[in-house]
Amino acid sequence: MSELSVRTVGTDEPGTSPAVAVPTTGPVRVALILGSTRIGRFGPTVADWFAGRLRRRRDVELDPIDLAAVKLPDQLTDHDQPVPALVRNLGKRLAAADAFVVVTPEYNRSFPAAVKNAIDWFDTEWAAKPVTVVSYGRDSDGSQAAAQLRQVFGELNAVPIRRTVAIAKVWQRFAADGSWPRRDAELDESVNGAVDQLLWWAHALRDARARAPFVL
Repeated sequence: MSELSVRTVGTDEPGTSPAVAVPTTGPVRVALILGSTRIGRFGPTVADWFAGRLRRRRDVELDPIDLAAVKLPDQLTDHDQPVPALVRNLGKRLAAADAFVVVTPEYNRSFPAAVKNAIDWFDTEWAAKPVTVVSYGRDSDGSQAAAQLRQVFGELNAVPIRRTVAIAKVWQRFAADGSWPRRDAELDESVNGAVDQLLWWAHALRDARARAPFVL
C-alpha cells in the first residue's frame, strides 16, 4: 500500500456531497483560518503561536489561511453565476482539509464579518469535518464569538468540537523577554486538549467519509 491511500467518495445525486478524493492514511490536513482583517490586528500573533503548537505534531499537515491576504469578494454570486477565481482557489484548499481551526477576535460580542463572508462562500467544503475555535479579546476571552461560530458551522454540517481555546486580555500576556504568550499551565492544557480532540475527530470523520458519501 502506498504511503497515502486515497478513495473517491461522494456522488452527483441530490442529498450527497460532490465526489472528492479522501485520503485514508497520512497526516491530518488542518486549515488554520486567521479571521481578523483589520489594520493593526493582533491576530497574526495568536495564529502564528497556535500554528507552532500544531507543527509540533508529526501527524499534522498545516495550511495557514489569512483572510486578509486571500481577499475574498464581499458580494456573493448567484447560483447560476461563475465563481470568482479567488473563491475557487480557497475552495480547493478547504476541500482538501480534514479539520479546521478558526482564529478569531470578538467584536461586539460576535466574530468579524470577514469570517462570516468566508464561511458563506462555501458549503460542502465544511461538511463532516471537525472545527475548533481559538478566540481572543482585549478584555473578553472571545467565548461569545466561539459560541456563535458553533451554531453557524453546525448548520453547514461541520462538527464543532467541545474543546476550544479562549484567551482574555491578549495584550497583557507577553513574557518578560517579549515572547507571546507567557507560560501558562492552564492555557497549555487548553491547547493540548483542543488539538487532541480535533485530531481524534479528524481521523474518525476522514475514515467515515472514505467509507461512504456524506448525506447533506
